[in-house]
Amino acid sequence: MHDTASIGHDKPFQPGVVLAVEPALYIPNDPEKYRALAGIGIRLEDDVLVTEQGPVILSKDVPLDMGEIEDLVGTAADIAQHGL
Repeated sequence: MHDTASIGHDKPFQPGVVLAVEPALYIPNDPEKYRALAGIGIRLEDDVLVTEQGPVILSKDVPLDMGEIEDLVGTAADIAQHGL
């Protein structure tokens, strides 16, 4: 569920609930001001399980280093070459 109005913000999380914590940065599409970064966005998402003992970060082992990510999924050039 994502940003739902059907669950009030005053309810505590119960054990077993999984939620996403996703800070984001979006750069306006203004090439004169932001050059090559214009119009891009990045969101880093962690999935967190609520337990009786506290939160468990399910995505803690996901790579964040660009080289590790490219090793896993390929580079932008690889993706463009395959039309993905």
